[in-house]
Amino acid sequence: MQIFKTLLRVRHYEMDALGHVNNAVYQNYLEQAAIEHSEHLGLTFDVYRELGGVFVMRRVEIEYLHPAVASDTLEIMTWLREMRGTRAYRQYEIRKQNQEDLLVTAEALWVWVDPKTMRPRGIPKMLLEKFLQI
Repeated sequence: MQIFKTLLRVRHYEMDALGHVNNAVYQNYLEQAAIEHSEHLGLTFDVYRELGGVFVMRRVEIEYLHPAVASDTLEIMTWLREMRGTRAYRQYEIRKQNQEDLLVTAEALWVWVDPKTMRPRGIPKMLLEKFLQI
């Protein structure tokens, strides 16, 4: 599937005691990239609401390779490795803008759920077509 790229500037308040981006902040970066990818395809939260569901992150595995610091501009790349049933497996790579070295690699399992019951539901055909058309 096609790779989606977005840029994000690291904010000072995201630093830990060592002056690096706090490890927990990277999960926020991953979520933001996934949201922007969906919006790029026209899949806003309003569309999700109309379809009666929402994606929630069920599991995430992050490998930290090198630190980022305040004022760095990060390039976050994401793509869907697989979508089937209720699940979407999304890959991520994070680098400093215009640099080759990876800072972070990650994989997240997103599940399509009914927001009222929080129970998994099959991913609607329209979403599969939108994500897979590229």
